[in-house]
Amino acid sequence: MSALNIKKGSSSHSAYDLRSALSEVEESHTLAVIVENEPGVLARVIGLFSGRGYNIDSLTVAEVDHTGHRSRITIVTRGTPAVIDQIEAQLSRMVPVHAVHDLTVEGPSVQRELALVKVRGKGEHRIEALRLAEIFRANVVDSTLESFVFEMTGTPEKIDAFVELMRPLGLVEIARTGVAALARGV
Repeated sequence: MSALNIKKGSSSHSAYDLRSALSEVEESHTLAVIVENEPGVLARVIGLFSGRGYNIDSLTVAEVDHTGHRSRITIVTRGTPAVIDQIEAQLSRMVPVHAVHDLTVEGPSVQRELALVKVRGKGEHRIEALRLAEIFRANVVDSTLESFVFEMTGTPEKIDAFVELMRPLGLVEIARTGVAALARGV
């Protein structure tokens, strides 16, 4: 951390480049990629990652412009600043890609993740699971005499905290979707 308490890289609104391209520190970045909505595009984008040994932490895809036949691929990945710059450059050169935005450095963004959490338990554990679910604003989407399935939307950190509190109460399964992110204020 620098003397200015700046943790992440520069933003497009900054007059200074505050991150070193030579840094060896891995950072998590959220990339929004606008692509043509046609067969094979997702496979080509994912092939770029697998072919170069990059990992994808989270992936979501949705059509954003029905008349223009465009989709948005939101990818959360990790890497050094040089690796992230390389990923952005390689994505930008692909033919079906219209735009690549690094939401991590372009300014504030809103990120949400969806999770289904199955908790098995009886007696006091069931009551405690329901109490915690209410605190975290998780919804019960399925209930049996022995288990609950909770649906929860929030930041990845909020979902992690909920899961950790549910573990001692009988956590059985977790199904998480990719991160959805949008830039704020634009």
